[in-house]
Amino acid sequence: MKRSTFIKGAVAFAGFLAAGPRARAAAASSFNWTSPYPASDYRSAGGGRRGGTIKVSVATDSGTMDPHAQSSANVQWFGRILFDNLVYQDEHGNATPWLAKSWTISPDGKTYTFFLREDVTFSDGVKFNAEAVLINLEHMRAPATKSLLAGTYIAPYVNGRALDEYTVETTLRTPYSPFLNVLAQSWLAMQSPKAIKERPATLGYHPIGSGPFVLESYTPQQGMIFVRREGYNWSPPLIGHTGPAHLERMEFEFVPDASVRYFSLASGEYDFVIDTPPQAAEAIRNNPALTLTDRIRMGCPNRGVAFNVAKAPFDDARVRRAAARAVDRSGVAAIAGFGVYQPTANFLSVTTPYYDPAFQKMLTYDPDEANRLLDEAGWSGRDAEGFRTKDGTRLAAEIVITAGISSVPAAVEIQADLKKVGFDLALVAEPTGLLLQQRTHGHYQLLAGGVWHTNTPDALYINYHSSQIPTLKQAGQNVSRLADPELDSLLEQARETTDSATLKSLYSQAQQRLVELVPAVPLYENATVVSFQNRVKGVIYDTSHEVPHFETVWVT
Repeated sequence: MKRSTFIKGAVAFAGFLAAGPRARAAAASSFNWTSPYPASDYRSAGGGRRGGTIKVSVATDSGTMDPHAQSSANVQWFGRILFDNLVYQDEHGNATPWLAKSWTISPDGKTYTFFLREDVTFSDGVKFNAEAVLINLEHMRAPATKSLLAGTYIAPYVNGRALDEYTVETTLRTPYSPFLNVLAQSWLAMQSPKAIKERPATLGYHPIGSGPFVLESYTPQQGMIFVRREGYNWSPPLIGHTGPAHLERMEFEFVPDASVRYFSLASGEYDFVIDTPPQAAEAIRNNPALTLTDRIRMGCPNRGVAFNVAKAPFDDARVRRAAARAVDRSGVAAIAGFGVYQPTANFLSVTTPYYDPAFQKMLTYDPDEANRLLDEAGWSGRDAEGFRTKDGTRLAAEIVITAGISSVPAAVEIQADLKKVGFDLALVAEPTGLLLQQRTHGHYQLLAGGVWHTNTPDALYINYHSSQIPTLKQAGQNVSRLADPELDSLLEQARETTDSATLKSLYSQAQQRLVELVPAVPLYENATVVSFQNRVKGVIYDTSHEVPHFETVWVT
């Protein structure tokens, strides 16, 4: 899709229609929103050749294959290979059937009753039923699982009970409008209840799901092999695929070197690259034998820096705003993404329901405004090196990075941009373990990088609500350590309503409040970039994660 077409589409879907009164129905809310990507991207065109093997390269290993126990982006694609979910999100952001045929919601929004398919089994032969759902929900939130995502996403869940073998009732502490949507994400996939109960220690390297493929082997830091599961016939109805997967076998290899991932695709050694290096995008697009797609995930975009608003000098919102206005996002995106990444100055990704483009320009690049704000904040002096001062103190800060990660080039560019307005930013590389300690205790001024992908606008709650500040008891995502009662109230209300017009208003106000508070510097959209040989056919994309659905893939 041409970038100009994408932007026009983004503006077009920013206006939403008000939903009518909600009955005791099968959807938590009606977003009245449409993905900017065509519906055909999410549905099988039919046909296809049975059999064949493809070789796929991936940048890194996630270290475990238990989807409940990790936050790795790898779960997005291998979750769709090995596992199934209760529900599936459509291109309008609403939940549709998958393992649950239908559901009802109590008038107070606290009780969800799911009516399950009766023909589903896990690859170990165990039935999928109400008990399996309850065991999975408990595993997601169990302290021993140490879940960074699944447990957080179902935090309002209190308990559940089986009304009969294929009907399960779940009770929430408070109304929670994202509940159905998060249940569609790969991190909340269903695993074999027998495996969870009898051998939980093996879930990380020998997972058992009900999905279209079965894991044949997994060698950490080397790769994994999946084989087709015969008899599979319960793909999400929305994707239009019936029966087992077309491919007989898929061989995945972990290839950290970006250039190797590209050249091995170009040479034909690999058929598919999950983590396509952006620097190779132009060459792939110009190669008639290859296809490249870049798709923006829902949630929050990449932030170049997250300010610790409790630490000087970023306890002054004018300094935070000045820093945000001093960053040339287009330049940073070009350096980090080689023209693939789309710059943004908003706190929600453009593909997310209730994204509001009205605030896009409030933090855009304007060094004159950055200088004015710093003068206003009292940083009007200059020292011998040209850096700003106030009361004899230099305007300086340290940004903590982890050496070798993708955020380093962006941090270097941000450092150069801030220097132009008299801000002395020092880059400090720390080992991951020390960085996590600093994150937990708030011992930093800025942190580099970070994205948060989820398939609902509730990403704002996860990133910026005061209850999500990291502590010794929780690995919260609010690393800006922002605690704003007005923003908290807006995000809490959004969680508790299902009315589309109300949600639109609340999330618009939340986005406005964030561009006023400036807890971070949004840089560019969070994109998935995949590429493949043109002999690979039938590629469609998952609506929640914008990753390929491999059961529809076939090869000529």
